[in-house]
Amino acid sequence: MLRCFSRSAELSASLPILKDFARFRQPFRVISNFKMSDPAVKRVVSTIIRSPEDKREYRGLEFTNGLKAILISDPTTDKSSAALDVHIGSLSDPPKISGLAHFCEHMLFLGTEKYPKENEYSQFLSEHAGSSNAFTSGEHTNYYFDVSHEHLQGALDRFAQFFLCPLFDESCKDREVNAVDSEHEKNLMNDAWRLFQLEKATGNPDHPFSKFGTGNKLTLETRPSQDGIDIRQELLKFHSTFYSSNLMGLCVLGRESLDDLASMVVKLFGEVENKSVPIPEFPVHPFQEEHLRQFYKVVPIKDIRNLYVTFPIPDLQKYYKSNPGHYLGHLIGHEGPGSLLSELKSKGWVNTLVGGQKEGAKGFMFFIINVDLTEEGLLHVEDIIFHMFQYIQKLRTEGPQEWVFQECKYYPLEEILAAEYMLEDFRPDLIEMVLDKLRPENVRVAVVSKSFEGQTDKTEEWYGTQYKQESISDEVIKKWQNADLNGKFKLPMKNEFIPTNFEIYPLEKDSPSYPTLIKDTAMSKVWFKQDDKFFLPKACLNFEFFSPFAYVDPLHCNMAYLYLELLKDSLNEYAYAAELAGLNYDLQNTIYGMYLSVKGYNDKQHILLKKIVEKMATFEIDEKRFDIIKEAYMRSLNNFRAEQPHQHAMYYLRLLMTEVAWTKDELKEALDDVTLPRLKAFIPQLLSRLHIEALLHGNITKQSALSMMQMVEDTLIEHAHTKPLLPSQLIRYREVQVPDGGWYVYQQRNEVHNNCGIEIYYQTDMQTTHDNMLLELFCQIISEPCFNTLRTKEQLGYIVFSGPRRANGVQGLRFIIQSEKAPHYLESRVEAFLKTMEKSVEEMSDEAFQKHIQALAIRRLDKPKKLAAECAKYWGEIISQQYNFDRDNIEVAYLKTLSKDNIMQFYRDLLAIDAPKRHKVSVHVLSREMDSCPVVGEFPAQNDVNLAPAPSLPQPVLVQDMTEFKRSLPLFPLAKPHINFMAAKL
Repeated sequence: MLRCFSRSAELSASLPILKDFARFRQPFRVISNFKMSDPAVKRVVSTIIRSPEDKREYRGLEFTNGLKAILISDPTTDKSSAALDVHIGSLSDPPKISGLAHFCEHMLFLGTEKYPKENEYSQFLSEHAGSSNAFTSGEHTNYYFDVSHEHLQGALDRFAQFFLCPLFDESCKDREVNAVDSEHEKNLMNDAWRLFQLEKATGNPDHPFSKFGTGNKLTLETRPSQDGIDIRQELLKFHSTFYSSNLMGLCVLGRESLDDLASMVVKLFGEVENKSVPIPEFPVHPFQEEHLRQFYKVVPIKDIRNLYVTFPIPDLQKYYKSNPGHYLGHLIGHEGPGSLLSELKSKGWVNTLVGGQKEGAKGFMFFIINVDLTEEGLLHVEDIIFHMFQYIQKLRTEGPQEWVFQECKYYPLEEILAAEYMLEDFRPDLIEMVLDKLRPENVRVAVVSKSFEGQTDKTEEWYGTQYKQESISDEVIKKWQNADLNGKFKLPMKNEFIPTNFEIYPLEKDSPSYPTLIKDTAMSKVWFKQDDKFFLPKACLNFEFFSPFAYVDPLHCNMAYLYLELLKDSLNEYAYAAELAGLNYDLQNTIYGMYLSVKGYNDKQHILLKKIVEKMATFEIDEKRFDIIKEAYMRSLNNFRAEQPHQHAMYYLRLLMTEVAWTKDELKEALDDVTLPRLKAFIPQLLSRLHIEALLHGNITKQSALSMMQMVEDTLIEHAHTKPLLPSQLIRYREVQVPDGGWYVYQQRNEVHNNCGIEIYYQTDMQTTHDNMLLELFCQIISEPCFNTLRTKEQLGYIVFSGPRRANGVQGLRFIIQSEKAPHYLESRVEAFLKTMEKSVEEMSDEAFQKHIQALAIRRLDKPKKLAAECAKYWGEIISQQYNFDRDNIEVAYLKTLSKDNIMQFYRDLLAIDAPKRHKVSVHVLSREMDSCPVVGEFPAQNDVNLAPAPSLPQPVLVQDMTEFKRSLPLFPLAKPHINFMAAKL
């Protein structure tokens, strides 16, 4: 896939060694038991800086061929993984072949000389609990995988061949062009991609930055063919030219010792050829004098209003120890009292603001200030920018502050390996150098709004974005240059949320392995789990506030949403300091009430929690913010029309299958009835009766968990007079039950996209250990063949997915596809694929079958890597009210008893076309170009002998009315909890 940025932020954060191995500044040291005489190894780095809490072992290698690697030995890991970065991306595409680097990335997955079968790599990973992906950015192409720890060597061997001897097979090439084209079609109506390409198109057209990096059928097939260019030869040439070991960085994690990992990677990657390719540099900025002081009016697809202010700046990567761009981004993007955002929000002009450096490529960067505008703000763009320059002038006057720099050092411990976060040198001169670039004469301004429709005169080539370009007048530039100091602007106060107590509390006696119920009253049910795995000074606090008023109808659903959005808006200045100090919260409405989570360092967690709950019960709504947030909510509801077709299919299926679910149209209609007085009256009603279910998990004691929960209850009782919810008010929604042999089809049209979308759902049964494992094992068996058949071979579309769907205690098998092909054709191909899987499973050897069982077992038993991930797993059990905290061990034990006969019976009973208990629901989303489409059709294999024949399908029931559909069918009962609550009480 292609990323819509030039240098990958994810890569920078997770694998900094791939970009500049020397940054680690580690002394050379001989490692015992490792042969330093190995001619493939030039240098070893042994004392890589890491967190004191990180128990893994690290070693860096620099090969004689120039490849740099970091090895990570973790004896506790269930999965091994690897990533390899090539410092070449779409900026190095040949002038006449846009997208070649991206196309090369796609093609490397489709066979090598040593492993010629085109799905060998993906099949091996699938059989051993693995997965893989890749992305191409402007100057990087990154490949990565994970796999069961026992099979790292086999996966690495297949992976290494990408860089030694790829095939670039002719038949694969012709098909994979369609995959790239489909990927571009997916992005075509996405505003982020459109705006990124427009930014590139409005700079220097001769600069590599201006290139169309994704590519499509036109650039990779049609035009090359017309120009007599052999695209396969160009792929071979590109790979042989740029895939040089000196441009590669490798990271490998495994259970093996560092010596064994070193032997493994040296053997496999020491043979990659060093072609001595210099790292591409782009010393000339794509935005020169003629591209500055420009104003762009841009028409988006969604109804959004954004202001983008951009300044060209030099590449700051070499200053990573002081990171002056980060310092200025921290101040300009600050959200506390006295900040630029605070002032602009008080005027009713903006909702959000972000600022900071944006990476371009080696040689150039940008400094950006992006603002989400209100309706009023759209009329005051010039004034908003004036205030930006007032704030920048404030920074110049105050000068660089070392205490601000020191606060910028606080980052989560798990990210400390990233060199960008190792802020060591306070360099006021560099801060002032960057600040000097942020002047009106260097500015570029883009405003994005639907209001510009009919006012544009230009069209961007690849995405068709409509825009108008104007020069900013000298008068306006002079006004901005004369921006005076604004007394309302203040530098941030010192952050009181920065943690000071990092004590790890000792485990309590007989500490349970799973959450236990420590309080069960009419008002609350409290689960507690002291961290016994990560031993970090962090905790996760989760609360669900059950209220029957939150989702009783679309009007109440809207009011619950607006209440919490206004609440978060009012908390923003206060909570932003906590966020900077590694303490985050989330607050949102749900179908059962409200969800609150507070996660991060536990030292001052209780302070933030108390503030949030107090605000929930006491805050007064600001009328101006009410109007602004209500209008933004209406736009978000309207913007759903522009979401991807496959997302629409998933949305409609949820509406069909859930007992109570409000549509976007119902919510929009009801929103007109939400007034400020009505919302004010609703809040005390919402809080009048509640039942709170909570999970407090991490570096906290049972007593502190009980104290925090008591504080929550006492605050609500004191300020909102909250009483316990009546047992009869604790409602749960149920799932529609499809009758035996039933097949229902629902059709809708997507007004924006050229692609169609489909979700096919085979409802199986309620969730039980037996049914869960049958479904998951079947999904494990078909996952790789599904992708290989429907995406790689048949090229139905870029998005092809198969897997389990679970909701309200009920589950089934689902297929999701987005494609330019018609939904009824996609339906036929899914049915044809399912039919082939019957024979495939029948003929599967016992050894292959056991591989799938083992792969699924490894996936299920893969330990969470972070406290938040473990907490999310437990919270899922609580919020579903199933409480099976040991589910993975219980279900894997049962999984190992299943036989191939069990799977065949599962298929014949529930999935085969003539299955007696087949329950099928299909959602067909038509493209904007289709007025109608048959529900079913006959599609012979035509001239493709490799295409499995589509079975003849029965005529389904066409759903005309969702409400009538649900009324006409029974509902499943609620799932029974796994736990005995009386026994769970302590």
